[in-house]
Order: sequence, then C-alpha cells, then structure tokens
Amino acid sequence: MFLASFLIGLREGLEASLIIGILLAYVVKLGRADVKHKIWWGVAIAVALSAALGALFTFGRYALTFEAQEAIGGLMSLVAVGMVTWMVFWMMRTASTLSHELRQGVDRALAIGTGWAIFWLAFVTVAREGIETTLMLWGWAGNPTALAGALVGIVIAAGIGVLLNRGMLRINLRVFFAWTGGFLIVVAAGVLAYGIHDLQEAAWLPGPFSGHPITPTDLRTGEVLVGFDGPFWAAAFPFGWAFNLEGVIAPSGALAAFLKGTVGFVPLMTWLEVAAWAIFMGATMPRFLKQVMLQRRAVRQRTSAPGAASASPPRASTSPTAASASSSHQGEK
Repeated sequence: MFLASFLIGLREGLEASLIIGILLAYVVKLGRADVKHKIWWGVAIAVALSAALGALFTFGRYALTFEAQEAIGGLMSLVAVGMVTWMVFWMMRTASTLSHELRQGVDRALAIGTGWAIFWLAFVTVAREGIETTLMLWGWAGNPTALAGALVGIVIAAGIGVLLNRGMLRINLRVFFAWTGGFLIVVAAGVLAYGIHDLQEAAWLPGPFSGHPITPTDLRTGEVLVGFDGPFWAAAFPFGWAFNLEGVIAPSGALAAFLKGTVGFVPLMTWLEVAAWAIFMGATMPRFLKQVMLQRRAVRQRTSAPGAASASPPRASTSPTAASASSSHQGEK
C-alpha cells in the first residue's frame, strides 16, 4: 500500500503546490506582496482542517458499532471515488487554462479591497486536495505503511512544486498527470469495490455477510455460493462470492496487500464488488485514454505548426501550468 498512497500523496500534493505557486507568483507580480501571508494562512488552515478531519474519521469511528463503521466507510469511499474521478478529468480539461483562471480569480479577489478573498481562494484550493486525499486514504488509516507513503509523497510534491516555480526543475507535467491520472482511476475503482464491500458488511446491500434471504447459499451446507455455482435460480451471481483464491494467495501476504493497494483486488471478492469495479473501469478508462490521445494530438499539432519552434517558450517541456508559474516568478524578479 506504500506505493499507492505515495502516488496519491504525490499527485494531490503537486496539484496543490503548483496552484499555490501560481497564486504567490502572481500577487507579487501585481505588486501585492502584502497579501502573501493571507495565502499562507489559507494553506495552513486548510492543512489543519484536513488533518483534523482525518483524525476525526480515524478515531471517531471506534465509538460506533461495527455496522455503523462499515456504513460510514462505504459511503465515504463512494464520495472519494466521485471526487477523485471528477478531479482527474477536471485537471485534464483545465490544465492548459488553469493559470489564466487562477489569475482571474486573484484579480477578482483583490478587487474586493480587503485582500482576504485571496485567503479563501487559497484555502478552498488546498482544502479540496486535502479532503480528497483524506477520503482516499481513510480506508488505510490503520496501516502505518500507507500513512508513511502518503506523507512521503506530499513532502516530495511540495519540494517539486518549489523547484518548479523557481525555475530550478523541468518536468513534463502533462505526461506526469496523464500517468498518475490513469493510476488514480484504477485506485478509485478499487476504492469503489472496497466501499461496496463495506456496505455489504453493514447490511445496506445484500451479500455474503448479511445473512439476507436472497443471499445464495448451498442448501446442504449453508455456505454462500462461489462463482457460477448452483442452478440458474440460485446462482452465486449477483449476491454471492465471485471467486475465492485464498488457497492460492494468502490474504495476509505481501502479494495480497500489494494488489489491494493498487488495483483493489483481494483473494475473496463478492460479485457486487467485481461488477462495480468492472463497470467503473469500463465507463471511465476509455474516456480517460481518449482525453490523453486528444491532448497528445493537440501537442503534436502545436509543435509541428509553422513557426512553432521559434514561438515556443524555453520551458516547453513543462505543462502550461508549470510554465506559467515559472514565467510569473521570473516576472516578479
């Protein structure tokens, strides 16, 4: 789970770092360095809110019944999947205009006069990323390896953001966000399956855990059916087990932990979990790959256009977001 949580922390942290870097560089360029501390206040309070929310979710659940814990965990997983999916596609759509949109937001915030509107702009930006990360990692809250991975990813993301905005590092952010976006979609599919599992354990959905009358069981042994066992009127699908590979992959082994933390696979899964995973992947991954191909085609068209070489900025290897941040910082000097 270290790798999965590390990449989540790296991705979300870098998004926040780039946005805050653009805000800081732009207010300085406008000659309004006096509001920089308000941006940092927004960042600090957003981080504190995310940490408090994580602590509340982690320690507050111990006062609840098992069913309530599983129900809340399942619902939070669904919310996290929605937020992450929206953020991946939002970033792909707006990456090329993000700097412009942020500058417009700063102009509107500063036009109010007090400068505190810039605080809310920074707060909302970081809080959104922080809450999204908290929800994604909540299911692994009791795993110190996952927590360490997320913290390492966030720290590295902050360092990369500083270096990018100071012009000391080049990175193709378009490629970075494409790869990590694809990975996050796979992780989100696993979180969705995990959420369905929690809701089944909470008896909100029928499944092997609830003892619901429609749960398919062997009439002789009383065990829940697996795979396509049983006659068509009592098959394991859709409320029984999809497969049971615990005899092949140890549930507490390293391979099972790796698969759970990356693609959401566990050796024993229900049909509803597998169906939710497959439907989500089938609905989102083709669309994501189409967006990636459209972006690559647009980049090739820009670079192959007459005069593109002479018109391209020196930092063409970075995304428009990073390039704008770097140019803004250079302008402030």
